[in-house]
Amino acid sequence: MDIKPIKTETDYQVTLKRFELIFDAPIGTPESDEADILAILIDEFEDKNYPIELPDPIEAIKIRMEEMQLKQIDLVDAIGGKSRVSEILNRKRKLTVEMIRNLTTRLNLSPSVLIGDYSLNEK
Repeated sequence: MDIKPIKTETDYQVTLKRFELIFDAPIGTPESDEADILAILIDEFEDKNYPIELPDPIEAIKIRMEEMQLKQIDLVDAIGGKSRVSEILNRKRKLTVEMIRNLTTRLNLSPSVLIGDYSLNEK
């Protein structure tokens, strides 16, 4: 097992290829241990070089609604009224602290996702 840090894109590609070869190694084998270590190195390199930005709050709400198969009407209790839900989802109005609290519970979203800044659409 010859493991070294991933410092360049070439190192990353080589490591990915090696990881693919040993991915299904039986647990408890040296190859399985190597795969575990390579996974950590790959994850660290990707986090540093290919960060995934969180969606803005409205996109996060829409994504979670789709995942949970919810319609706008299902958020009335969390946001307050059909027209208010529409205004929020169409970026005509900003989320309030109370809405964020309610949506955190209703959609099981992190408050840190919902407090992010986003632009309103022009009227």
